[in-house]
Amino acid sequence: MIAVGLMSGTSLDGIDAALVDIRPRGDGYALDLVRFETVAFEAGLLRALRAALPPNAGSVAAAASLHHALGEAFAVAARAIAGSDPIGYVASHGQTVWHDGPRAVTLQLGDAFVVRERLRATVCYDFRSADCAAGGHGAPLVAYVDALLFRSAREDRVAINLGGIANLTLLPKTADAPVAAFDTGPGNMLMDAFVAERTAGERRIDRDGALAAAGEVDANLLAAMLTDEYFAQPPPKTTGRERFGEPFFARHRERLSQLTLEDGLATLSELTAVSLASAVDAAGFSEARTILSGGGARNRHLVSRIAARLSRARVETSDAMGIPAEAKEAMAFAVLGYETLRGRPANVPHATGAGYAVPLGAIAPYNLARVLADLECECRSS
Repeated sequence: MIAVGLMSGTSLDGIDAALVDIRPRGDGYALDLVRFETVAFEAGLLRALRAALPPNAGSVAAAASLHHALGEAFAVAARAIAGSDPIGYVASHGQTVWHDGPRAVTLQLGDAFVVRERLRATVCYDFRSADCAAGGHGAPLVAYVDALLFRSAREDRVAINLGGIANLTLLPKTADAPVAAFDTGPGNMLMDAFVAERTAGERRIDRDGALAAAGEVDANLLAAMLTDEYFAQPPPKTTGRERFGEPFFARHRERLSQLTLEDGLATLSELTAVSLASAVDAAGFSEARTILSGGGARNRHLVSRIAARLSRARVETSDAMGIPAEAKEAMAFAVLGYETLRGRPANVPHATGAGYAVPLGAIAPYNLARVLADLECECRSS
């Protein structure tokens, strides 16, 4: 079946859209990427989105307007990537505007019914709420797909996604050992925000980590940042812009302002690398094969620092496993959408803290009987 996976994360760099050929294979899936594109947010929508995010207070009216506008933006991205190909369904993560994992509260905007009407296709959406209702954090959800795609009976593995927030999935080779996953802390978020602030918005990212590579780490500031209580919390745990956005910057802005752009970025890059490596070490996976994905996997300096901190591990991007690093999360939601249509549980309670496994997602149906008939035929023939 041909599906569209849509994902927009905490980095706010746009909507990742993946056109995926997905086929059941045993207990898992064969997955081929047909096309992928990141569609940038229109400037006015991005301003409205930033205004609605913490620490801004926002309003119900603004959230409702944003929900519709994001639906239109997701529909445009889906249509652009689908082209003339007939698609079975769309799986849309939406845009997280609030996340409080310990309280099992999360909210993603982006009206799925707008996407349905623009594409005339069934849309699977709202993937996190079911896990929250079962007592979980509603994240990380991609752990389920990481296990399907990357787990091996021959070796322990760690799948790391470097988005705005960094998260990891621990994949033990022992069949009866549980998969674990959690957010480790900042990924690209702080680096991107620092670049934007210091260049007055002229630059949004440190491409390839070139600026950070030219800088020096401020060891004292790094040590101060690492005292954040989140890093010492045991999993399950999740985080987001509420902690590692403006509130974190506010605590460290004065010391960051004393650094050059290059030194500040080197220090923030090291924060991501150290917090990730410390989490991997604490879990006993410091020698496991490490698979990087997400936009940060294209930051050569950050990847080199992670590899240096995990010096006993084989560190590579998910491209080596046949999954383009920047497309993995959008592809993962296409898989979660297929599981929604099958009614199969797709959370990992050991990772999210949920009391039990549950099917994820809601369905905005369009010719749903045909979609389900096609799906049943595919599953029978797998």
